Amino acid sequence: MHEPDTLKQTVRVTIFNQTYSLATAGDAGETEPLAHEIDDLMSSIARRAGNLDSTRTAVLACLHLADRLRVAERELRDLKESVDHKTRDFVTLLDETLRVVERCAKIAG
Repeated sequence: MHEPDTLKQTVRVTIFNQTYSLATAGDAGETEPLAHEIDDLMSSIARRAGNLDSTRTAVLACLHLADRLRVAERELRDLKESVDHKTRDFVTLLDETLRVVERCAKIAG
């Protein structure tokens, strides 16, 4: 579903000595720091790797970001599994507590 163009803002950013005009439906203030991060990453790669053209530098930056994404997705999956496990533990403890409370109520009643 496309959002109307009237909601989009244009943001000018410079990445690896190239200026881009980007249309963003989100907060323009969030796009600029992302572009700066990409610019820093590509500049760092170019410094370390020597004389790479911009396409190869961009590909290496993409691979780096894809690896970061994979690590973040793995950490998120592990966190979800941990939360699920702890939720099951809490449900079990709650069930046990309710059974004890019911037994105590029967004894007292």
